[in-house]
Amino acid sequence: MNHFNYRRGALHAEDVPLAAIADAVGTPTYVYSAATLTRHFQVVTEAFSAYSRPHLICYSVKANSTLAVLRLFAEQGSGFDIVSGGELARVRQAGGDVAKAVFAGVGKTPEEMEQALDAGILMFNVESAEELEVLDAVGRRLKRRAPFALRVNPDVDARTHRYIATGLKTSKFGVPFEEAVALYARARKMKGLKAVGLDCHIGSQLTQASPMRAALSKVAGLYSELREQGHPLEYLDIGGGLGITYADETPPSPQEYASTVLKAVEGTGATLILEPGRVLVGNAGVLLTRVLYRKQTPTKQFVVVDVGMNDLIRPALYEAHHALQPVVKRRGKAVEVDVVGPVCESSDVLARARPLVLPGQGELYAVMSAGAYGMSMASNYNSRARPAEVMVNGEAWRVVREREKPEDLWRGERA
Repeated sequence: MNHFNYRRGALHAEDVPLAAIADAVGTPTYVYSAATLTRHFQVVTEAFSAYSRPHLICYSVKANSTLAVLRLFAEQGSGFDIVSGGELARVRQAGGDVAKAVFAGVGKTPEEMEQALDAGILMFNVESAEELEVLDAVGRRLKRRAPFALRVNPDVDARTHRYIATGLKTSKFGVPFEEAVALYARARKMKGLKAVGLDCHIGSQLTQASPMRAALSKVAGLYSELREQGHPLEYLDIGGGLGITYADETPPSPQEYASTVLKAVEGTGATLILEPGRVLVGNAGVLLTRVLYRKQTPTKQFVVVDVGMNDLIRPALYEAHHALQPVVKRRGKAVEVDVVGPVCESSDVLARARPLVLPGQGELYAVMSAGAYGMSMASNYNSRARPAEVMVNGEAWRVVREREKPEDLWRGERA
C-alpha cells in the first residue's frame, strides 16, 4: 500500500499534487510519503505481535539514509541496522536510539568499532575470524566487553539478483556455517568480547518464502545448540530482505513473512531482531523527472529525461524495473520507447522498450518505487548535482534535503 494516487488525472503524494512540488523545487526530486512510511512500519510491527518473546525492528539505514526518514522511524520506536561509522553518525543526528543499533558489514575499521562501542550500540554482527580478533582488541583497549553476534552463512540461494544475494558459499558475507561453533568457543576466552546473539541475512528483494524458511531453520538449530553449550545468547538476528513489487513480483506479505519466520524459530526463546529496509521505504518514494527531448533514430524512439544513472543507479546496476507514471495523465496510443538519461554512458537507461504515450517536452513523470536505494546510492558522476528531497505529510510538504549547488561539487577540494 502507498499514498501515491491519481485525482482527476493528476498524480498526488497524499494530498499534494506532484506537479506543484516539481514546479516549486524543480527536477529531479525525490518525494516521500510520511503516511506510507509510517504505515509500512506499523504493518511489519503488527505482523510480529503474536511472537511470545520481544522483537526489535532495526531499519536498514543503507536503503535510505535521509535524516527525515531516519527521524520518522526513530519516532516510531525503530532500532537501526548500520554498516558504517557514517551511518551511525546519521542515526545519532536524526535522534535515533543507538542502544537499539546493530553494526553489520564485512569491513568495519577499528576506529568505527571504537566509535560504536563508545556510543553504546546493541551489538556488532561479526563476519570473520580476524574481525573477531580486532573487535576483541578494541574491547580490551576500552576496558569493556564488546557485545557481538556472529553472522553465519547458511549457503542458501535467495533466488534474487546475484549482486544482492548474500547467503551463498561464494558470498563475501558471514562465516561458514560449520565454523561457527568453534568461533563462539574461541570468543569465550577473549576478554574484550561478549556473545549476545546469532545473525543471518541471505539477501535483498526476496520474493519467495522457501529460501527464508530453509535458512532460518538451520540458524534456529544452531542458536539452540549454542545455548545448550552454555553461550548466553539472547538475540537471533534474522536479517531483512523482504521484497516489494516493482513490476509483477508477488513477494510474501508481512503477515506471511512473519508466519514463516515464527514457525522456523519456534522454541528458541530468542528475542528476534528484524532488519527490514526496502519493504519499509521502497514504495514510499518516487523520483520526479522532466522530459527534455524526444529523439527518433532508424531503429528506436528515445525519450531523454533529466534523471540520470547518478540520480538512480538501480536500472543501470541491476537492470531493475521501475514503473513510470505521467504526473498528468495523457490520452493516446502507446508507443515503444527507451527512456534514457543525460549521463554519458550507454547504460544510462531508465526503461527499455517501455510502452508509453509519447510525452511532449517539459512533461513530468514519476519514477515509482524509488524510495529504497535511490538517493542513498546517488552520486555526482558527470559532475551532476544530486537531487532535492521532499517529505509530504497530508496537505503539507517540505524540502528535507536541498538540491546541491555547483560549489558543493568541489567542497573540500584544492586546485
